[in-house]
Amino acid sequence: MKLLILDRDGVINQDSDAYIKSLDEWIPIPSAITAIARLSKAGWTVAVATNQSGIARGYYDLATLESMHRRLRELVEEQGGELGLVVYCPHGPDEGCDCRKPKPGMLLQIAQHYGAGLRGIWFVGDSRGDLDAALAVDCQPVLVKTGKGERTLTKPLPEGTLVFDDLAAVADQLLS
Repeated sequence: MKLLILDRDGVINQDSDAYIKSLDEWIPIPSAITAIARLSKAGWTVAVATNQSGIARGYYDLATLESMHRRLRELVEEQGGELGLVVYCPHGPDEGCDCRKPKPGMLLQIAQHYGAGLRGIWFVGDSRGDLDAALAVDCQPVLVKTGKGERTLTKPLPEGTLVFDDLAAVADQLLS
C-alpha cells in the first residue's frame, strides 16, 4: 500500500492563528486539492491527521468540523480523486490525550485502520509538532512551507526532515 499522511491546516487549507471556525473560513489551497487527487488517481491512499482543539475550546462543534471534511472530500472527488481516512484530535493541549500531535495516537489510528506499518511513511505537516509526531512512529517527517512552515523553518528541524514548497511539490516528488 502506498500511504501518505497529511496534516490539514496549513497543508491542505489556509491556516489561521485564530482557528478555522466555520466552513466559510475553511479555504482550501487549490494546488493541495489537485495534489491529493493526483496522488489518489496514481494509487496512493491519502489520509489526514489533524489537531482540532477548537472543539475543546468551544469555537466550533463536530458538525462544523465534519462539514469542512465533507467539503474537502467533495473537492478531491470533483478532480477524480478520493480522500482516505480523516482522523482528528478534539482535545485541548492540556487534556493529556494520546492523540494530540506531537503524540502519535492519530498516526497509529491510521496505521491500524489500513493494517499498515508506519516505518518510512511520509507524514506531511507545517509545524514542529507534526514532525515530532512523525518521528515518534518512525515516519519520514516532511515539512511544507505553506501554513506555519516558513515559521517552523526558522528553528532547527529534526535530522532527515524533507522540505518542500507545498503539497503539490510533495506530489510531484512522489509521482516522479
